Amino acid sequence: MQSKRAKAFSLPFLLAFLLSAAALPASSLRPERLEFSEVWAYLLAGEERFLDPALPISDLGYFGAGLSPFGKLVGVPKRESLKGYPGRVHLVVAEVGNQALTHFCLDPAYPLRDALVADIVAAAGPFDGVQIDFEAVSQADYDNFFAFLGLLKRGLGAKTLSVALPARVSEKSDYFGYERIGRLADRVVVMAYDEHWSTSAPGPVASLEWCGKVAAYALGKVPPERLVMGAPFYGRAWADKALSRAYKFSSLSELLAEKRIEDVRREGGIPFVEYVEAVTVRLFFDDAASLHSRLSMYRKAEVRSVAFWRLGQEDLAVWASIAAAPSGAAPTGATTPGAAPSGTADGGLAGIQAFAEAGPATRLYELRTAPPL
Repeated sequence: MQSKRAKAFSLPFLLAFLLSAAALPASSLRPERLEFSEVWAYLLAGEERFLDPALPISDLGYFGAGLSPFGKLVGVPKRESLKGYPGRVHLVVAEVGNQALTHFCLDPAYPLRDALVADIVAAAGPFDGVQIDFEAVSQADYDNFFAFLGLLKRGLGAKTLSVALPARVSEKSDYFGYERIGRLADRVVVMAYDEHWSTSAPGPVASLEWCGKVAAYALGKVPPERLVMGAPFYGRAWADKALSRAYKFSSLSELLAEKRIEDVRREGGIPFVEYVEAVTVRLFFDDAASLHSRLSMYRKAEVRSVAFWRLGQEDLAVWASIAAAPSGAAPTGATTPGAAPSGTADGGLAGIQAFAEAGPATRLYELRTAPPL
């Protein structure tokens, strides 16, 4: 398996890497190559074209499975769609928004839980493991969620059970319980992203300082061989004006007067107007340099494994600086020497904050127009 990963990248990948590298400063073309025990990446069913078998990915979270309105397992992707991939494949079962449905599936007072566990165990047959990503668990159901994971672990036997958990920095907000889930599950994937989200104030999806705090807390609760730190490949944009809204006629009249709009046209007998509005868009995203800074911070803090959300969203140049250790081996340090940022010599938890402050920041651009995003 390792020899396959060591093969040269495919021609399309190399071309994409060279094009993206050409835009980077010369110093960033020689990054440290960071080795992790496991390198996880997520892939959506239907987007298999984004998976290059030569990439240094040891574990693939295959998305698609979820819950029907009646609590039945649906959308299980076909494992045979990934025939050329040499690593381990985990069936991801996700429910991220429906708290009521999640409650009925977890509470043993209802007949859905045991049937759902049985369905997941059956669906896991061709996979190496199962990952549970339930993000709509209410506080009243945290114990039920833990019991559900216990049943699933027993049913899966030797297969890997991984659990995706939201990022936390203290026990005060750690309602799921990193520590107890870390004792039960084979892997705990901490989703260290969405520090800022679509309705929050603008900011990085995952700033280095914040990721350092999340990693420090997780390392204190989850055994290092079971902890997988998540990292985002995507960016997010915010506009300083929200222009999509409903209008009552009085407000509309004020707007027409303010903008001095006199040209009222009609379409199918319905009046409409058009006007130009200046909008400032603030866009935060990660490139290969900022991703490398985050991964370097994790390695120096002795994080052994990482997971990326998700394939198809990344700056392809990042893969040149990542390596997966041989199966079962602990990761070593950088495989290609490079200059470490100041403040990182001590490594471990003591150095994690210093590195977060010293590493290159997540890229920020401001666009002073109103183009479609």
